[in-house]
Amino acid sequence: MDVTRVLFVCLGNICRSPLAEAHFVAHTEKLGTAHLFVCDSAGTSNNHSGERPDRRTLNNAASHGLEITHSARQVQRDDFYNFDLLVAMDQENLSHLERMKPADTAARLLLLRDLDETDPGADVPDPWYGDEHLFEEVFHLLHRCTLRLHEHLYQETTNT
Repeated sequence: MDVTRVLFVCLGNICRSPLAEAHFVAHTEKLGTAHLFVCDSAGTSNNHSGERPDRRTLNNAASHGLEITHSARQVQRDDFYNFDLLVAMDQENLSHLERMKPADTAARLLLLRDLDETDPGADVPDPWYGDEHLFEEVFHLLHRCTLRLHEHLYQETTNT
C-alpha cells in the first residue's frame, strides 16, 4: 500500500493546523495505521514562521494528553508536490491554496469540514480570537473531523 501524505493548513500554523496534525497522528497511532500516512501542517501566512504553537493550543492539547512538537511554517510551492492532500481549516485558506496550486500537480485540496456530517462545508473557527472555551470547542471539533478524514483516507488507501 502507498503512503498518503497529508498537509493540514490554517492561517498562522499556530492553532488549528498543528492541532489537526496532532489529532490525525494520534488517530493513526491508536488505529495502527501510522505506516500508511505522513502528515505535517503549515500556514498560508508567514507571520509566525519558526514559532511554537500558541500556548493556549499547547495547554489545551496537553490537558487531553495530546503532545504538539510542531514549529510554524508557511506553505511552499513544493508542498503541492510533496503532499497528496492539503486540508484547509476554512474557506479563506482553501481559496488561498487554490490560487497557489501549480497546474501540473496532482495534489488534492479539501476543506476539512466537507467531511463533517454535523455541519458540512463550515469553517473550523479560529480560536486565536476567542477564549479557553473556544479552544476546547475547536479541540473536540478537530478530533471528530480528523477521525472522519482518517476513515475516509483509510478507505481510499485500502480500496486501491
